Amino acid sequence: MTISTFGDVTIRVTPSGRFEARTRYRDWDGQTRQVQATGDTARAAERSLKSKLTTRYLQQPTNTSLTPDSSFGDLATYWLEDIDMENRISKTTRNLYERNMRTLVLPVFRSLTLREIGVARCDHFIKQLAKLSHSRAKQGRVVLRLALAVRHEILPSNPMDHVSRLYREPHLPDALTAPEVNVIRAAIARWESAVNHISGPKPDGQLGAIIELMLGTSARIGGVLAIRRRDVDITSAIPSIRLAGTIVSRNGEQTFRQDHPKTAKSRRVVALPTFTADAVRRRLAKVGSIGLDELLFQSRDGTPLTTANVRRQLRHVLGGAGIEDVTPHMFRRTVATAVNANANIELAAELLGHTDTKIMVQHYIQRSELVNPATAALLDRAFAPDED
Repeated sequence: MTISTFGDVTIRVTPSGRFEARTRYRDWDGQTRQVQATGDTARAAERSLKSKLTTRYLQQPTNTSLTPDSSFGDLATYWLEDIDMENRISKTTRNLYERNMRTLVLPVFRSLTLREIGVARCDHFIKQLAKLSHSRAKQGRVVLRLALAVRHEILPSNPMDHVSRLYREPHLPDALTAPEVNVIRAAIARWESAVNHISGPKPDGQLGAIIELMLGTSARIGGVLAIRRRDVDITSAIPSIRLAGTIVSRNGEQTFRQDHPKTAKSRRVVALPTFTADAVRRRLAKVGSIGLDELLFQSRDGTPLTTANVRRQLRHVLGGAGIEDVTPHMFRRTVATAVNANANIELAAELLGHTDTKIMVQHYIQRSELVNPATAALLDRAFAPDED
């Protein structure tokens, strides 16, 4: 028998004169057991037995409104409510889970009951997603696995535990060479000089400084935009910047500075190469006297810059110069590759705030202490701007 089904019902009269209905039922652990119920009449005994069978579980679900016959759509709703109740992950991650569930998983699984979702179906779904995009398959796999978690006690095992591993062809991360970096610098400098400016606000010089900071610190774009005046030290023998936050933009909310980077472990102080320290000095001279908690980079209204707007501006400026496919994260990979090539992977991981060099190899290579000042000198040799 299929799990959670029963066989023929037999009825007998007990010595007391009551009627007893019996059947064999296959439980969720695969074992078949005899179940019985009594009633004043044969029909009452049968009704009592069937009522008993509909609520029979070896493990009672934590959410009694969900059963193996519930739809996956109901489980997805319950899963998101459970995440909100725990309040353990960031709101940004929660919203990302909801988006991936809504756009990737629900269109395929919404109308299926939970008992209909097995290993073969999940495996086929992930493989179909992988044909479109490795990233989509990875994101879909994460949310489907979390939603079907055994801890919800609705299914006896998680079918996602047995799907095939995602395979991706090895690839070299995109990284820029020193000449390419200088071509990008020149394009941004021409745009910021406003030589061909026609209308609208003139460039304020922030984009060039942002690029120099990404090149000199290996910070993500959100981390650079979150730098405050108090995080900058250019008067010490070794100029440095403290990376201790990131910029967050969510739908329906104002952009704000989060007081920790992407991960808590990526808080660090970075020694600045000369070209980055010079860019910071120019930026401070331009903004004048600002409060310690003021951001180094701001919109004209004094609000945080959004990462989306900076990316859009970078595409516009470089596109106008005939330079395509350059993203802010490419500067982070460029720094990692340069440090690895001229020093070692451990120093590159330290600079980027990683504890695992595997991440460096896979995604980047072609803490509270001051990052090795030798790194700043190395970056000066690698990416110092051309004199002319």
